[in-house]
Amino acid sequence: MLYAAWKEVARSRSRELALIDLADGRQWTFAQLATEGERRAPEDAVIYPSGAGAEFILDVLGAWRERRVLCPLELGQAAPVLPRLPQEWAHLKTSSGTSSGTPQIIAFTAAQLAADARNIVDTMELRADWPNLGVVSLAHSYGFSNLVLPLLLHGVPLILLPSRLPEGIRRACLKFSNLTLPAVPALWRVWHEAESILPAIKLAISAGAPLPAALETAIFKRTGIKVHNFYGASECGGICYDASETPRIRDEDVGAALRGVTLEIDAEGCLGVRSSAAGETYWPNPSPPLGGGKFQTGDRAELRDGRVFLRGRRGDVINLAGRKVAPELIERAILRHPSVRDCVVFGVPEPDGARGESIAACVSALGKLTEESLREFVGQSLPDWQAPRHWRFVAEIEESDRGKISRAKWRERFLASKL
Repeated sequence: MLYAAWKEVARSRSRELALIDLADGRQWTFAQLATEGERRAPEDAVIYPSGAGAEFILDVLGAWRERRVLCPLELGQAAPVLPRLPQEWAHLKTSSGTSSGTPQIIAFTAAQLAADARNIVDTMELRADWPNLGVVSLAHSYGFSNLVLPLLLHGVPLILLPSRLPEGIRRACLKFSNLTLPAVPALWRVWHEAESILPAIKLAISAGAPLPAALETAIFKRTGIKVHNFYGASECGGICYDASETPRIRDEDVGAALRGVTLEIDAEGCLGVRSSAAGETYWPNPSPPLGGGKFQTGDRAELRDGRVFLRGRRGDVINLAGRKVAPELIERAILRHPSVRDCVVFGVPEPDGARGESIAACVSALGKLTEESLREFVGQSLPDWQAPRHWRFVAEIEESDRGKISRAKWRERFLASKL
């Protein structure tokens, strides 16, 4: 199914440019890429494409041609030991474990993979004359769905960039016109601060973590470019997309459901996703959140006027002597301070256990900033009981290789006195 669809794309766009790898200057038309893909003859039952270059794409084509199972891996990631897999499985994603509790593999059929690509291309209106600029990981669910699948199933050309540094983005924007650029919030912030977001970017997309509305507004004011927030999950692909042409006002607004996606709220206030792109199951331990065309997220949410407003993750809620607060609420208050670049908030146990937990905040500052000034600032918008009790200033709020900030990891570092 997938290879047949690719062959039709390659036939209909045979002379058009398909792929450019700026690391070595190589480029292929769709016909040339099809010919190169025919030379791949993988023998293993599972193929593990990796890296950021054209070899990744060619490995995908070889696996599709020979009907092998694909399991993309990040650089340095160990290949999982897999037994004989069901014949209908075509693709495996490695889960970070944020939804199921522990890292697992998520299995997909070819039809589910194709449905995710179709939902994304149709909703975002990806165009063959606006090539994708590839800076995010091809192995990650986001990169595979927004870069690899649009190229191979919908004929959206891909330009692979060897560096995501601001100068690399600036050079690409000067060399090419009419680009689509999917990235993560941390990259958009770095590029904005370096003034490397240029008019060649016709469609800007941000995923992996919620895009701060203040950053979106700042980019829009400086460049006129609207960065569209995209929300999804490895288990089901794309969920929501903000297609509006002006900046959002609220961080928690993540847009409306993608075409082909239906949303609902369960009894615990968490978002449920029904989609033909939802995966088959977790492996090796199937669990209720995924299956039967549905994925039940752990994200608390509100549906209002056709849009989704996230209210925090179920497991991240901080319990303060019976009173509960979502860390996102506190983070938004801190991020309004003009000297705060980024922050992460989480609960830590009280030594005597009397209050259950207390609130800790790690803050990356743009300039000189004191705990006292921050306390006073957040006190203007938050009640005293929601103000962080513990503060740590750090050089940077690092994200995982999946573009997300792990509160659990930051909590561990805090409790181990490594901050």
